[in-house]
Amino acid sequence: MSDYYPMIKWAKDLFPLCRSLTGSGTRETLQYFKRLNPELEIHSFDSGQQVFDWTIPKEWEINDAYIEHESGQRFAQFSIHNLHVLNYSTPIDTVMQLEELLPHIYTQPDQPDWIPYVTSYYKERWGFCMAHSQKEQLPAGSYRVFIDSRLFDGQLQLADAVLPGSSKKELFFSSPICHPSMANNELSGPVLLNGLMKYVKERVVDQRFSYRFLLIPETIGSIAYLSRHTDTLKNNVYAGFNLACVGDDRAYSHIQSPYGNTVADAALQSALIGKDNVVTYSYLSRGSDERQFCAPHIELPLAGFCRSKFAEYPEYHTSADDFDVVTQEGFNGAFDVMTSIIDAFEYGLYPIAKCLGEPQLGKRDLYPTVSQKGNHDSVKTRMDYLAYANGRTSVFDIASMTGTPLMVVNEESRILSEHDLVELQSEQTGLA
Repeated sequence: MSDYYPMIKWAKDLFPLCRSLTGSGTRETLQYFKRLNPELEIHSFDSGQQVFDWTIPKEWEINDAYIEHESGQRFAQFSIHNLHVLNYSTPIDTVMQLEELLPHIYTQPDQPDWIPYVTSYYKERWGFCMAHSQKEQLPAGSYRVFIDSRLFDGQLQLADAVLPGSSKKELFFSSPICHPSMANNELSGPVLLNGLMKYVKERVVDQRFSYRFLLIPETIGSIAYLSRHTDTLKNNVYAGFNLACVGDDRAYSHIQSPYGNTVADAALQSALIGKDNVVTYSYLSRGSDERQFCAPHIELPLAGFCRSKFAEYPEYHTSADDFDVVTQEGFNGAFDVMTSIIDAFEYGLYPIAKCLGEPQLGKRDLYPTVSQKGNHDSVKTRMDYLAYANGRTSVFDIASMTGTPLMVVNEESRILSEHDLVELQSEQTGLA
């Protein structure tokens, strides 16, 4: 790709908002994406509603918070960084001594200069987060402890969009949207998802597949969505991808489905050929909403995609997860991977040769007409592609068997189809 969406701008616009499972920050984020992609529909679940084994929690709003020493000096100010407050903290306004306060301050001692991201969604408590080095230097004395928040019966919101194609079979993209000011985890996933949605609408002509895009609070959001849509998803999803931590430029990560044998796994494996620092993780290393979409009785054909995987890069779940980590180049790399997969599905996954025997490529200017040692190397991928164009072997498998990046195989699909040498099918058939 050479024409990318301004994903880094979208991320910077949204970075200051204090997102959580619920609340105004998450609502504002969903509305921002709805302005980018009006097809997104926002759905609500009421506090107390039962969704499978879970209950929708109370809604959380936070206005301000700080710790104020008797001298007037303030620490852990929410107005400076929203990670300073334990996410979903209950309100408090009282005075206490330092010794009483310290157990309510969360730090990351092994990363002493960064504020950790800490949550308490399902047990009510109050707390602050700060750099460990700062906590160590808090002066003795009394402190006003102030958190202006509230928990109340409200709603949890999520958004989805379905772009129908000629087939009801769906490609499914999901990303969590509940994290506050951290650029990679998890602002980058929703941003990439919206870029992919724009790509399908604006650049995919005559969709073969339908597309479903989902923005959800992690865990509870996917469970809530599944409580309404399990049968539809199980019937329609052909391949799914959970997008998380996709904005840095350090690595490419594939989190396999439970057995690593779905079309989504094959697609990601082929799309990552030739990339630097590719890491494949088994399902045992899961951590995002692939847990819910691949759970027993659900078992969607879904894999996880990251640049640097969550919990595997040092800035994860800290205030250092900022725009020194996430770049437009990082987004572009993730965008290329996912759009190459979309292109493969749309061209047709299963090429079937239209000639008996090997076609004469030279007369079509698709093969050198001078035969000399070494001058056939440039068309080896083309010849290998045709050798497996039997209607049973997918372009993902052709890419993996030949060690050729999916983007290159897609180009061969385009060229050979334009020359009427292969028919590109969405389903396996096979030569007679």
